[in-house]
Amino acid sequence: MSPRFSVVIPAYQAEATLARAIDSVLDQTWPAEEVLVVDDGSSDRTGEIARAYGPPVRLLRQDNAGVSAARNLGAREARGDWLAFLDADDWYYPERLAQHARWIAKDPGLDFLTGDYEYRDPSGRLLGTSLAEHAAGRSVLARCKGGRALLAPEEIESFVHDHFGDTHTLSVPRRTFLALGGYPLGFKVCEDVHFLVRLVARSRRIGVVCSPLGVYLIHGASATRSDRVAAQEENVRTLMHLRAQVRGLPAPVRRGVARRLCDARANLGYARLRAGRRWAALGGVLPGLWQAPGWLAVRNLLSLLRG
Repeated sequence: MSPRFSVVIPAYQAEATLARAIDSVLDQTWPAEEVLVVDDGSSDRTGEIARAYGPPVRLLRQDNAGVSAARNLGAREARGDWLAFLDADDWYYPERLAQHARWIAKDPGLDFLTGDYEYRDPSGRLLGTSLAEHAAGRSVLARCKGGRALLAPEEIESFVHDHFGDTHTLSVPRRTFLALGGYPLGFKVCEDVHFLVRLVARSRRIGVVCSPLGVYLIHGASATRSDRVAAQEENVRTLMHLRAQVRGLPAPVRRGVARRLCDARANLGYARLRAGRRWAALGGVLPGLWQAPGWLAVRNLLSLLRG
């Protein structure tokens, strides 16, 4: 049976980029069942731009509640049996849905799929690709055949720790998404990792497309770059919440989360150090020594002490 995709685009004050995102979905070689634009309480022309398209684009509205709530609303209202997501400042390449849909049609036992993507700056300059920049991604690339590969059990820990692929390369059955409760509310950073880890924990067959499926735009106004200290503090807070939820999950998942939290604490320390807050920087890293004891935590602390 051919999968029917609903693509959910959360949008807040997105009038400058939304049309490009929508057009990239409408230009897919495997047509989406629908495109759900969720206007998260915008005061600009976001809703007007989405409404002007007409079917298969559907406009949903909510009071400003954040990206997780917007994605969750789109998933609840979706008519397709598979969900894909796209942020309003990013875009798909034409084969994004087709690469996953053809695989799903041949192998309906896949739990979910992900894939490579490109990092580009606002000028369009290529900055890198996701798989090549992450250990788990490089492992998959080394054994990729015919442009695809299944994630191996021994790669799960690394995938959770530094996962390649992003929200806009994720394809997940709608019933699975709803069963997991969707994206967590109340978190501004790392909410995608929170959902992905819970998804990985219940999955056995994870498909990876090794060619870029879209573009992740790197710009200074993003949540992780406009205020680096606040973003890293929020990152640690989200991962601490996730850490409390994974205690009963498989060991590779628990270890991956512990390593990711250790890295997050180090990044928080570096951000505080760059802001001239040396003692606060040490306070951010020290908990990693007992939360995830090991050489990684010690290395991060020594690196911070060296400045």
